[in-house]
Amino acid sequence: MQELGHWIDGKRVPGRSGRFADVYNPATGEVQAHVALASKDELDAAVASAAAAQPKWGATNPQRRARVMMEFVRLLNRDMDKLAEALSREHGKTIPDAKGDVQRGLEVIEFCIGAPHLLKGEFTDSAGPGIDMYSMRQPLGVVAGITPFNFPAMIPLWKMGPALACGNAFILKPSERDPSVPLMLAELMQEAGLPDGLLQVVNGDKEAVDAILDNETVQGIGFVGSTPIAEYIYSRGCAAGKRVQCFGGAKNHMIVMPDADMDQAADALVGAGYGAAGERCMAISVAVPVGEKTADKLIEKLVPRIEKLKVGPYTAGDDVDYGPLVTADAMKRVKGLIASGVEQGAKLVMDGRDFALQGYEDGFFVGPTLFDNVTPEMDIYRQEIFGPVLAQVRANSYEEALKLAMDNEYGNGTAIFTRDGDTARDFAARVNIGMIGINVPIPVPLAYHTFGGWKKSGFGDLNQHGPDAFRFYTRTKTVTSRWPSGLKEGGEFHFKAMD
Repeated sequence: MQELGHWIDGKRVPGRSGRFADVYNPATGEVQAHVALASKDELDAAVASAAAAQPKWGATNPQRRARVMMEFVRLLNRDMDKLAEALSREHGKTIPDAKGDVQRGLEVIEFCIGAPHLLKGEFTDSAGPGIDMYSMRQPLGVVAGITPFNFPAMIPLWKMGPALACGNAFILKPSERDPSVPLMLAELMQEAGLPDGLLQVVNGDKEAVDAILDNETVQGIGFVGSTPIAEYIYSRGCAAGKRVQCFGGAKNHMIVMPDADMDQAADALVGAGYGAAGERCMAISVAVPVGEKTADKLIEKLVPRIEKLKVGPYTAGDDVDYGPLVTADAMKRVKGLIASGVEQGAKLVMDGRDFALQGYEDGFFVGPTLFDNVTPEMDIYRQEIFGPVLAQVRANSYEEALKLAMDNEYGNGTAIFTRDGDTARDFAARVNIGMIGINVPIPVPLAYHTFGGWKKSGFGDLNQHGPDAFRFYTRTKTVTSRWPSGLKEGGEFHFKAMD
């Protein structure tokens, strides 16, 4: 059985705590590896080593740091197939989806190549008599990222790329459910020329997380995961004086207006609702058609599309639409929420609980599930399901649909499908949600814009990637200078007597 350890000071090292977690193949339900869970002492030692390596890296010309990012991009492209296969094997994603996971992270690394420009300060000459003022953006020192299972390449890359490009050392605590790809990324970063000690990958559980929170050397923390844990890390990290950004759960609504292209809307919902088995914080889990005719027509369009979805392991080919959930516990939770929807009176149009695949009976699969006539008090509406379940909530008017999205405690992403520009413009302006799609179901911004939700989906005042990442991973130092006159009066050709 393979044992996965940590990446410390430029090499893979075994864990020393004696504690391990199982890493499953979600398609078969079999344990395929064990991953070490770090102790507080192991985490603290990794931080100390990173702190020793960081000053030299922070003083390195930003253009030289950017060259490491350039080479890293080349290596990511070179090893795309290898990374995708490892990701799919542990997470369960299809190969095309796994490549997308890597690609969206790679795009942030491409943005980081612009670090020399992004790190420029400001300058004012003659701010006063003989006085100049200028600002410098300097690294925080040692920072950390705590990343989730559902994007084991993309989100670590979103965190490590800007942090390292800004001159910091970075401690990555990835999910213990799919740890192979983060270790592979560290190997590629070293091959790209990153000096040892600047990127430490420490696998672990809550003990490692708490060690990061309590370590006084760690100056900043980025987290992506569930809202309860986001709230815990944000409050405890801020109380310790650290700079913290945390991104939590979501309940993303897609409003479908009567004038929308129903085929386009149905296609969008199927991809956004069931892609990656619904294990995405930007997945659309609630469809809100406006008007009874719109709702009936949308269901009519959705059912045949959902019936054609191909569910299976990533090894079944690139035409598989989605694979298993990540663990047996995740599967059990999703099936339990489906049962609660039935018990609480929602109309179960399609039931995926009994999905079975020959040869993969022990895999963590849930078939595509569709509910209609869902109401806001139901568990399947209130909770983030994180599975292949789409709930339709009928609205009588645009204002009622808008209110549903605005009243929800989460504010990660939302979308509206309409052909009316005035409606779309009003929706984008008024809705209290961080990322908006207009005829785009999953409005994930490109790397040069920022990603972040509102309300209980985001904690902290700066978003991920884009310009905000360079603000988060640096602090501003402002210098006011005045130089005495003398040299400009001309040269002197004799030794001046001592006073």
